[in-house]
Amino acid sequence: MNKDYIISGIQQMGIGVANAEEAWAWYRKHFGFDVPIFKDAATATLMTRYTSGKAESRYAILAMNMQGGGGFEIWQYTSKQPLKPTFSAVLGDTGIYIAKLKSRDVRKSFDDLKSKGATVLSKEPVTMPDGRLHFYVRDPYGNIFEVVESSNWFRDEKKTMGGVAGCVIGVSDMDKALPIYASILEHHEVVYDVTQTFSDFAGLPNGNDTFRRVLIRPKGEAFGAFSRLLGSTEIELVQSKTIKPRKIFDSRNWGDLGFIHLCFDIRGMKSLGEYCAAQGFPFTVDSANSFDMGKAAGHFTYIEDPDGTLIEFVETHKIPIFEKIGWYLNLKNRDPKKPLPNWMLGMLSLNRVKD
Repeated sequence: MNKDYIISGIQQMGIGVANAEEAWAWYRKHFGFDVPIFKDAATATLMTRYTSGKAESRYAILAMNMQGGGGFEIWQYTSKQPLKPTFSAVLGDTGIYIAKLKSRDVRKSFDDLKSKGATVLSKEPVTMPDGRLHFYVRDPYGNIFEVVESSNWFRDEKKTMGGVAGCVIGVSDMDKALPIYASILEHHEVVYDVTQTFSDFAGLPNGNDTFRRVLIRPKGEAFGAFSRLLGSTEIELVQSKTIKPRKIFDSRNWGDLGFIHLCFDIRGMKSLGEYCAAQGFPFTVDSANSFDMGKAAGHFTYIEDPDGTLIEFVETHKIPIFEKIGWYLNLKNRDPKKPLPNWMLGMLSLNRVKD
């Protein structure tokens, strides 16, 4: 079956929090996510499949680090109190366990985060199985981030860190999970496939357990309007050889506390839907034509991996380039493969929030 859709990169990592403005302030200070694409309050009427049949109200902020990489969709229930995990999740439990953030200089990022009082879990940066430096840090809300060495950048703002480069996802069966990430998400290249411990995973109870770790990424150059800004991506699938995994969001809803979804920027939603269905992973949520997130608009859908981890796709139709003067960009009639000019993407930084 021919694929007639384009995946431009990771648009954002969804993070459920109790107070979106407070969390965003922390992410601005520590990770540099200081450019808001939208702020929006609405009712999530299409997500009732994942919110116990009730349309819940919410407030969301999509924030970017303009050095390059995906953003954070910082998501807060306003109609109820978000639930904490029912147990202390460990590496190997199924779902999104860690978000990966890009770094120009991992050692400087390590020192910078420690100087700001962040909870750095690693004693020092160490090498990944592919030789790159990395370390782990935890935010005040219990979410774990991996800071990874990267040479792929949109612009230089003299900061050591960039946006989302990928994530670590726990799976119960690696061979069942890999096809959805390799085929549908086009992360075909296996960077490493190793069975080992996470002995450098300081501060967590099961770092010395044994895991199968498979790091995958797309082959070749990404296309699409936002491909230069979103940059390169990678996904690390982890299967525990020691524990029987539990679902991180067991007995909780989408939007409760933690990493709620991984979202990809795409063009060609109809073709993507047909391909996902043919692969046995049909859309579970479909906004059908267009959503309106305040000053942004587009078409969104969701699928689940074999363990129920939520993957979102967004086809952006309109975004605010410079909201103060009413400058919006309509993408519906553009060549879907053509990247937006760097200067135009760079104009998003005019909306930057300075603390």
